Amino acid sequence: MRPLLLIAACSVIGCASSSPTSATPQAPIERVRLDVRYATTSNAQRLDLYLPATGDGPFPLVAWIHGGAFLGGSKSLAANSAARQLTTKGFAIASLEYRLSGEAIFPAAVLDIKAAVRHLRANAALYRIAPDKIGAWGSSAGGHLAAFLGVTGGVAEFEDAMLGNAGQSSRVQAVVDWYGPADMLTMEPDAAAQGCPKFGGLGHDDARSPEGLWLGGKPSSIPAVAMKASPVTWVSADDPPFIIQHGGQDCTVPTNQGRRMRDALLPVLGASRVTWAEFPTDGHGGPSFGAAGNLDAIAAFFNTWLR
Repeated sequence: MRPLLLIAACSVIGCASSSPTSATPQAPIERVRLDVRYATTSNAQRLDLYLPATGDGPFPLVAWIHGGAFLGGSKSLAANSAARQLTTKGFAIASLEYRLSGEAIFPAAVLDIKAAVRHLRANAALYRIAPDKIGAWGSSAGGHLAAFLGVTGGVAEFEDAMLGNAGQSSRVQAVVDWYGPADMLTMEPDAAAQGCPKFGGLGHDDARSPEGLWLGGKPSSIPAVAMKASPVTWVSADDPPFIIQHGGQDCTVPTNQGRRMRDALLPVLGASRVTWAEFPTDGHGGPSFGAAGNLDAIAAFFNTWLR
């Protein structure tokens, strides 16, 4: 094109400048998302998502599952909570709410947390998380549910397609189980062997106990349901690595429950993938769990398996 024609063409359609232009600003990363709906069957099916203060992601994710005897508890996390401290080490945290026993009995809570993981995977790009790097961590009833996530990857009966994202996997790649029940049929004999008083004056093998309310009856009277609701039942060689930690003085969830989970996993996963810690002077929780050294070890565990 002749120079004069080029000038004329530029006056009509505009020509790109040879000088650099500023990029269109991207929307800021939403670092905290509260009350995210992961399913619509119940108002309890919500999660809170926390991202690290810096970085663009995608971030490895740890799903935190609260305790509360299957009948209470909350996904709300204080800024200095053990789980939220992981955000300072480059992890995203999703704190999960789920249906409690007063609303729906087993397996509702299991179906919910699996639906939450599927939702997070389906929306990984939006949330800036790595869909193939998801761990689970919980305490007490939440430890039980975290273990359940770990041992039931690919178990179809615990995947409720009606809760959404049926095409996504609910598998997790690492689990930290803090003092969670492992075997619903042995809670009472384990407590008795440890010299614990009857829990709540009733004991664990009672329809009015937390376990009974969650299972829908006295555990020993519905053994098939109790076995199905026990993580030890579902252990297999494709399970992810575990950390299991329990207090030696725990009479809420007897210490032997943690040992049972350890002993079920060790033969199939091996010592390199199962880490057991018993804190002799701690009960159901206690200072050893939240100690800086222990939290550093948990962060290192997730760093090993989720990076």
